[in-house]
Amino acid sequence: GLRAGPTRPRPQRPLLCRSSSSVAAWRAADTLMEACCADGHRMATQHRDCSLPYTSESKECRYVCRHPMCRCCVGGVAMGSERLGGAPVLGGFSTLTLHSCSQRCCHCCLLGRAAQAAGQSCEYTLMVGYQCGLVFRACCVKGQETADFAPGDIGDIQEAVPELNNRSKGGGPCKQQCRDTGEEVVCSCFVGYQLLPDSVSCEDINECVMGEHNCRLGESCVNTVGSFRCQRDSSCGTGYELTEDNDCKDIDECGTGIHNCPPGFICQNTLGSFRCRPQLQCKNGFIQDALGNCIDINECLSISAPCPVGQTCINTEGSYTCQKNVPNCGRGYHLNEEGTRCVDVDECAAPAEPCGPGHLCTNSPGSFRCECKAGYYFDGISRTCVDINECRRYPGRLCGHKCENTPGSYFCSCTVGFRLSADGRSCEDVNECSSNPCSQECANVYGSYQCYCRRGYQLSDVDGVTCEDIDECALPTGGHICSYRCVNIAGSFQCSCPPSGYRLAPNGRNCQDIDECVTGIHNCSINETCFNIQGGFRCLAFECPKNYRRSADTLRQEKTDTVRCVKSCRPNDVTCVLDPVHTISHTVVSLPTFREFTRPEEIIFLRAIMPVYPANHADIIFDITEGNLRDSFDIIKRYMDGMTVGVVRQVRPIVGPFHAVLKLEMNYVVGGVVSHRNVVNVHIFVSEYWF
Repeated sequence: GLRAGPTRPRPQRPLLCRSSSSVAAWRAADTLMEACCADGHRMATQHRDCSLPYTSESKECRYVCRHPMCRCCVGGVAMGSERLGGAPVLGGFSTLTLHSCSQRCCHCCLLGRAAQAAGQSCEYTLMVGYQCGLVFRACCVKGQETADFAPGDIGDIQEAVPELNNRSKGGGPCKQQCRDTGEEVVCSCFVGYQLLPDSVSCEDINECVMGEHNCRLGESCVNTVGSFRCQRDSSCGTGYELTEDNDCKDIDECGTGIHNCPPGFICQNTLGSFRCRPQLQCKNGFIQDALGNCIDINECLSISAPCPVGQTCINTEGSYTCQKNVPNCGRGYHLNEEGTRCVDVDECAAPAEPCGPGHLCTNSPGSFRCECKAGYYFDGISRTCVDINECRRYPGRLCGHKCENTPGSYFCSCTVGFRLSADGRSCEDVNECSSNPCSQECANVYGSYQCYCRRGYQLSDVDGVTCEDIDECALPTGGHICSYRCVNIAGSFQCSCPPSGYRLAPNGRNCQDIDECVTGIHNCSINETCFNIQGGFRCLAFECPKNYRRSADTLRQEKTDTVRCVKSCRPNDVTCVLDPVHTISHTVVSLPTFREFTRPEEIIFLRAIMPVYPANHADIIFDITEGNLRDSFDIIKRYMDGMTVGVVRQVRPIVGPFHAVLKLEMNYVVGGVVSHRNVVNVHIFVSEYWF
């Protein structure tokens, strides 16, 4: 909550006074201005229209109530509140001081309009206060822009305006207020400001720091320009609202209609809340609950007994009655036929059997006693013969396993897997395996038995006695048991290989490639060379080109290595001699499909034969010139055991079957010129890997 600071004493400053004519005009217009501004306020708040005719016919009243400054200060209170989210302010006035604001605002605006009509400066010089001065200047400047006054109105307004022709006209050297004493110009400040040492400028007074505020306990002082305001430290809480004076006022929920009393109840306001009082009033002997229902009062339960001694209170609806007491006989006695005295009751008389069938009953004054059989005892509370629970009275001492109580006795029994011994109390183990309960193997254990299975079988989860075959091929690791195919059999499994080109390895799981070229089971002709590949073979015929002859180390047809052609030039064939190609080789490489390809695989090694040139003048360059599909291969140079080796690597996985021909070159470069070249044509066959 906010509360504007009220007027309070200030340090003495030079005083400025109105002229006698302006004061007279001011006071003469008080009654008129108050009436016309109230009329303008009513028009703005009720009709939202300031163009309607006014009650007063005064020209000043028509102008003042029509002027935007006065409407904002007086008639436009509601609109200003919506626009600013709180008490509207114009020139420092707030709606909390609406009555005084309506008079001051209209008077100050009227004087500003009169000064404009008289051709005087719009800089106010009268001691009218900072807020009034703002309204004075705003109306004067606005009049210069719009010139709303008719020529006849100017003379009427000039009567209420003092002469302003002096050295303080236009504000003079002062920042706020100026007074011409005839000898000098004296500067002063508005309320809420203090004069600076230069006697011209003004600065705001921090009333909160100086202690010149009047905020109450529970309020904090907040400094504003030219004044201060009091801000409440805490909210009022539920059921209260904040007043204009920053106080908490109780909300009348009943008067405002914001209560939730149901029909048939009357709302009664309380401090901070309200009560719902039922309209229907209950009769004597009833009490009303929270829902308005009438509930009977049990007068017999009151602290002071309503009935005299010797009588019993009986509650009735809305009242009670008193009934005379009769003799009360104790247990074991009853009233005689006359109802005058108590006589003994014979509990043992037939056909009653209070002790139970088979037990002896003996009557006594006011009671009886029982003689119980073996295995029973007499209960003094129920006064009957009750069976003795031997199993509970002697736990663990009567039976080896389980004890079960019977009327007057007990018997022993054994848990599953045991049988009762000859003494009728101990238990001995039963050998269940003698009846062959398991489908394969049985092991007797104390009180039970355990079935187990032979290798390759597992115990059934359903009955726990049947052995079921384990399908090793279907296990999560079944794909790794056999390299090619797994066949399940009862209690075990078997591995098989492709129908041709492979045989089962000695370990019974992997498949070995059959070298058809070595075993001689191929069908290659005499003009063809047999090359073994994974799971088969290839018959290839390689003819040496012109000026080349087959090397002697490839005459054997069963070799599966390389067919090499060596250059053999005719006499005087200069072109053949100058050709740098020295050998042309054909070789076959059989590669498996790498199922888990994680790094390059080295597949071919080209060992270079050094030329006769000195080593420091020669360089060997390896290159793949043709057949490198999808860049699946690369070649690098190494130095091994004093030799230069070109290593061909497979850098990408190849899905078989696949046949590629790589053309490799080994170039001996001397002085930037190739002097010697070996060409190797590598036939690469890729097939499935079953090892």
